[in-house]
Amino acid sequence: MEQTPLAKQRIHLMDELRGFAVFCMVFYHGFYTLAYLYHLELGKILLYFFMPAEPWFAGLFILIAGISSNLSHSNLIRGLKLAGVALMVTLATWLVVPEERILFGILHFLSICMIAFGLIQPHLRRKQPFTWIPTAICVLLYLCTAQIDRGILGIGPLSIPLPDQLYATDWLAPFGLHSSSFFSSDYFPLLPWIFVFFAGTSLGRLAVEGRFPAFAYRSRVPFFSWLGRHALVIYIVHQPVIYGISWLVSAVASNF
Repeated sequence: MEQTPLAKQRIHLMDELRGFAVFCMVFYHGFYTLAYLYHLELGKILLYFFMPAEPWFAGLFILIAGISSNLSHSNLIRGLKLAGVALMVTLATWLVVPEERILFGILHFLSICMIAFGLIQPHLRRKQPFTWIPTAICVLLYLCTAQIDRGILGIGPLSIPLPDQLYATDWLAPFGLHSSSFFSSDYFPLLPWIFVFFAGTSLGRLAVEGRFPAFAYRSRVPFFSWLGRHALVIYIVHQPVIYGISWLVSAVASNF
């Protein structure tokens, strides 16, 4: 029987890695809610323990989003729809839990990235062969902008301080430039994270060409695969569920 070319097969490893990232995100947000909304000491302990891992699973999620975008023909439409969802998240959190409002979270970030890539995608050659150069450039740019929230641009001895005027207001908060009073409980600025996304779009060329390793096309953890395929729905639903569970945990804990 003739086999389906790898370029047309589903890459289950991407679903599973995305699902793992979503799984970690849900628990991290749960610990955050217990710590800062319900002021439980256990939540703080768990949050601080897992906090160093948060940029890694968030970066993994963003990288896979970039790879997946390279496989889609409707990134502009997807980005616009996601922007609408992100705005609803901002409105809902501002009205219901203003102390934990989300002004520019990961959905806002991904919607901008998808729209940007959707605008340039038609101008990219579909048959353009993969090279490591765009990915390496994205890694370099990420490192150069990784400390922009601290007012620093560059790497090590090649870094320079940015003008304080850039941090006087919050108008540039989507780019990582904001005043000390800015707050968003979920915050993923375009700098430096956009370069992780575009590194993913570069690596996505391997998927288009069917050049991912053979093991990437086989499913091994169906649970994570399912989570990965329903990541957006889980992101929207998980916060109200977490608030409900956290309230219950807080009520039980107060009786002891």
